[in-house]
Amino acid sequence: MSDVTRILNAIERGEAKATDELLPLVYEELRLLAAQKLSHEPPGQTLQATALVHEAYIRLVGDEPQSWENRGHFFAAAAEAMRRILVENARRKKGGKRGGELQRVDLDEGIAEADNERVADDLILLDEALARFAKRDKLKADLVTLRYFAGLTIQQAAQALNISHATAERHWDYARSWLHAEIRQRRDATADP
Repeated sequence: MSDVTRILNAIERGEAKATDELLPLVYEELRLLAAQKLSHEPPGQTLQATALVHEAYIRLVGDEPQSWENRGHFFAAAAEAMRRILVENARRKKGGKRGGELQRVDLDEGIAEADNERVADDLILLDEALARFAKRDKLKADLVTLRYFAGLTIQQAAQALNISHATAERHWDYARSWLHAEIRQRRDATADP
């Protein structure tokens, strides 16, 4: 049994000091995952990898008792927490763009802000599509969450989900196609007056 799994089991049993032991073991791995994810965000992203890891960790080991089966399950939960944080951040940014508070902006800054808003819109559309997809096929939706929001490779995600590499590849291909079509349909529906 790995140290992480042993500590996760101790946390599940309610051992308070186990939570303090977990962070040093998983911090660097979580930070790398967060940095990978944030590297795909547009310039000007205000959320840093360290802040994302800390917020995700707080949500994972917060006040409510948690139950993780193993290391893979813990990192799947971390990916889901990062997803929620990024989507909440996108919604908050988008919410601030509506209404008053208009101000003059240089053209280059305006283009960067438009790009950031488009990325926020895309992230929200992805989150909504992923929620619908999870109702149809949770395993494939979990694979997308691990790949996209936690930055895991196909092999790492397959291990976390306890499926073969080949199955993960097939699921990934299907999920990407389904999500692209769903997002395109939603985008087209909102573009038509």
